[in-house]
Amino acid sequence: MDWNLVWDTIVSWLSNTGIKIVIALVILLVSFRIITIVGRKIEKRLANGKHKLDKTLTKTLIYVAKVALRVVVVVCLIGYLGIDTSGLTALIASAGVTVGLALNGALSNLAGGALILISRPFRVDDYIEAQGYEGTVEDIRITVTRLRTSDNKVVYIPNGALSSGTIVNYSEKDLRRVDITVSIAYENDYKKAKELLEGVCNAHEKIIKEPLPIVRMVEHASSSINIVVKVWTKNDDYWDVKHDLLESIKETFDSNGIEIPYNQLDVRVKNK
Repeated sequence: MDWNLVWDTIVSWLSNTGIKIVIALVILLVSFRIITIVGRKIEKRLANGKHKLDKTLTKTLIYVAKVALRVVVVVCLIGYLGIDTSGLTALIASAGVTVGLALNGALSNLAGGALILISRPFRVDDYIEAQGYEGTVEDIRITVTRLRTSDNKVVYIPNGALSSGTIVNYSEKDLRRVDITVSIAYENDYKKAKELLEGVCNAHEKIIKEPLPIVRMVEHASSSINIVVKVWTKNDDYWDVKHDLLESIKETFDSNGIEIPYNQLDVRVKNK
């Protein structure tokens, strides 16, 4: 074996490819470090800036950006070393398509979460109705939104469906209207019933006087006259006002001889 030839080959390789590998490793380490530092600074600035973004959304987007930049750096360095990157690029593209198809629902939820966090149709602690559920928003995550129902159940709604569906936000406005329909018998005095209902509304301290309460006949039903009662109250007092009105109306009608009709069945037995 010609050791001089071997040595010359090693020296030649070190002076060309070896130096390239060292340079590539240095660039790789420095690039990764720069990407990490810049990512942290951007995340901190977005979190503490004038227009604060959601912490979850910020972390997720920055993480995805850092991974993408690192992949670009690795591919470029492989090309710098003289390795054919066409196969690697095709492999990455194929993997991206495969992952995208496999995570189609997850990506939809991710996009929906970003849309919700940007457009803000509701916020944490709002009471909403969506996707057949209603409750208080406890947490808005990047892929799901967590609701707590009135009976203390926890519902996780995917953000993809939530962002593309109808959302009813009961907490967005300070005032909310309470609508109650009351039935009285045809034999009763309508004007007296109306005055009693107006008195009940005016006596409740949590009912706002402006706009004025509305008490009007709304329907001539088959076995009753239906009267609608519409009053305004603060959002936080909605359920208290509704339950108080129902109880007060029943007590007031009973004490004043106003009948609330109910379905009755008359049975006659005919003897032959």
